[in-house]
Amino acid sequence: MPVKKRSTALRTVKKRKKTSVTVLPKNYTAVLEAVKARIRAAQLKAALAVNHELVLLYWHIGKEIIERQDKEGWGSKVVERLAKDLHREFPGMGGFSRSNLLYMRSFAEAYPDGSIVQQLVGQLPWGHNVLLLTKLKKSEHRLWYAQATIANGWSRTVLDAQVATHAHRRQGKALTNFKRTLPAERSDLAQQTLKDPYTFEFLNIAADARERDLEQALVGHIQKVLLELGSGFAFVGRQVPLKVGRKDYFLDLLFYHLKLRCYVVVELKMEAFEPEHAGKMNFYLTAVDEQLRHPDDKPSIGLLLCKDNDKLVVEYALRDMAKPIGVAEWRTRLVATLPKGLRAALPSVKEIERELSE
Repeated sequence: MPVKKRSTALRTVKKRKKTSVTVLPKNYTAVLEAVKARIRAAQLKAALAVNHELVLLYWHIGKEIIERQDKEGWGSKVVERLAKDLHREFPGMGGFSRSNLLYMRSFAEAYPDGSIVQQLVGQLPWGHNVLLLTKLKKSEHRLWYAQATIANGWSRTVLDAQVATHAHRRQGKALTNFKRTLPAERSDLAQQTLKDPYTFEFLNIAADARERDLEQALVGHIQKVLLELGSGFAFVGRQVPLKVGRKDYFLDLLFYHLKLRCYVVVELKMEAFEPEHAGKMNFYLTAVDEQLRHPDDKPSIGLLLCKDNDKLVVEYALRDMAKPIGVAEWRTRLVATLPKGLRAALPSVKEIERELSE
């Protein structure tokens, strides 16, 4: 065989060998993804188990400190010595500082029933539990935020923001007609899905801003908006077009709620609630149900976010509406969550600017 033909044949053989090594089964990628998902799930499960045991350990240490203080009169000096001895015995394990031992004591004191630690707060990282201990005085409030954190997967930063804006006071407080327009098994969940007021502290918009400015600002911070809206909301789009007859209409914001299994239409108002707002929302919901709703979807829900609302006006406006509609206020500052009497006593931005300019 000539040299040229022999070299060509060798290259062909090498190419075939290389190909035979790299060719993978058709389902290899799917199997790989399934294995990786299983590994990640196992890692998460292991991490959660370690966290649960650590929190439980801290509870037992705190309980021991309380018992010794009650029975034997342990003082702060003894706790300080305990911290040093534990640190010396377990140098590679953090968490045994004097301040953290005192947090353990407070933790055990806050939850004397160990079953609560086992079933609820033990699922939270220790940093979350310390935040709840330091920021909240009432046990029922701590438990509310613990449950909400587990349900929503809040980070410590998000949890801190939710506590600061008094989320427990706002959840489920929107004015709605859900009891009359939704089946009983859905109305309670839908009611708890909405809140009042919604606090968008991350926004920085001018006092004379228009609704379109507010809409653009919210979309620009959509991740934070979704956190404020709560678990289950998925963003669909802004200025979503609907053609009815010969006219085009546009929805400010459109979401889909994964738990309620329905579209949620959000309309933004830079003014106080007016009855005609409810009428237009009723129209929008009819159009969405007719044009966008899938046969498996539940009836759409509307949420009107206004600068202010009069409860009686809202109740009258929603009373005879056929579609499920909620009305809530939106705010950009934490000061707005203060009682109205105290809010009235605070100077406005214009008053402060006037004082500074004099």
